[in-house]
Amino acid sequence: MLINFDNIPEQRIPQFKGGTGETIANMFVNELGKIMYGRLEPGSSIGYHKHETNSEIIYILSGKADFLYDDGTEQTSAGGCHYCPKGHSHSMINNYSEDLVFFAVVPEQ
Repeated sequence: MLINFDNIPEQRIPQFKGGTGETIANMFVNELGKIMYGRLEPGSSIGYHKHETNSEIIYILSGKADFLYDDGTEQTSAGGCHYCPKGHSHSMINNYSEDLVFFAVVPEQ
């Protein structure tokens, strides 16, 4: 199955998961999970949340990301990948001057 993000309407989600600013995303969603091509503008974040029924894989396409992960912090940039397994918590923050563009997969488990 092919997913063409150009054919999926862009959504602007204010304070996604309690974060700041907007998460701008094209999302494919079904009962098995979510696949997202997204962007965070400088100063925006996805709020800290726990993955109760799923996990999340976030691949950074451009820019830099700071992650709060359980009790620590992590940083990655283009080409880096962050993984949040089921039962763990995280947040993604763009503390930098350029847009953060990412690809995320959230499979239900």
